[in-house]
Amino acid sequence: MIRMERKMFFFTKLCTVLIFTNCVSGDYPKAQNVSWLSINFKTLLLWDPEPTNYSYTVEYSIIGQNRKKNQHCIRTMETECDLSNSLVDLKAIYSADVLSKPLLGVNSDLIEFPHTTSERFSPYNDTLIGRPEFKIEVSKDKRKITLYVEDPLTALFNKQNQQRTIRDVFADELQYKVTFGKATSTGKKTKISASSEIELDRRDVDPGVSYCFNVQAYIPSRSTDKQLGELSQRQCSPGDDKSVFEEYGIGVIATFILLIIMIIVVAIGVTVVCCKRRRNANRSGKEGVPLRSV
Repeated sequence: MIRMERKMFFFTKLCTVLIFTNCVSGDYPKAQNVSWLSINFKTLLLWDPEPTNYSYTVEYSIIGQNRKKNQHCIRTMETECDLSNSLVDLKAIYSADVLSKPLLGVNSDLIEFPHTTSERFSPYNDTLIGRPEFKIEVSKDKRKITLYVEDPLTALFNKQNQQRTIRDVFADELQYKVTFGKATSTGKKTKISASSEIELDRRDVDPGVSYCFNVQAYIPSRSTDKQLGELSQRQCSPGDDKSVFEEYGIGVIATFILLIIMIIVVAIGVTVVCCKRRRNANRSGKEGVPLRSV
């Protein structure tokens, strides 16, 4: 009995000395703000806070199926997990759990670890499509403008290890929305195209006029709030309509303004001189008039 008590005392002492090293009991803080961040199928699971004396493990699964682990997100000290290559079925709906566990190599008497479950996520329906790049070409007769859109690359690769574009993934469901207007106006028009080569003819644009364009991916099969991708950078086509500065140059305009100022100054000077002469003439006339006889 005494020996047993001594052993228990020694074990308790050992746990006290090695606490959080190889003998841990108690609870760990739950992960907070668990969310998905996905752009062009580059999909990250994010959460808070940064761990101190514990770690995180991520488990994920298609809804209703067995959970799996990503080898890079087991007993990790990070607050994100890249699941881009784990969510293989793009149209499936997934959920993930972030479990708070002891550090690697540390034991715990907990049977079930604290965990936080993410919202549901479908790569095909939820990933944000990034801003596309495009080039502008104006026809020789200046009656047609063509936009050549480059389909954004994704974080996915095919069996030949070639990077897939969003066109490879969405196929005919992918469209592009073009927002455009005259460079000298605030008015806007829109055009939807199923092709990455977008033509605007005389029904859309006036010949020889400069237009500015923004392009974004458009997937009508998605929910309304996720149909549009990021807006591209604004680009403008060349045109014949030139501003006053382009037509005459800043030097000519500056000279013209200076000339006007000089004319105004001279006119004011001439007016002042004439007024003085007129006053002097009036005074001289009064002095030359003889006094009336009494």
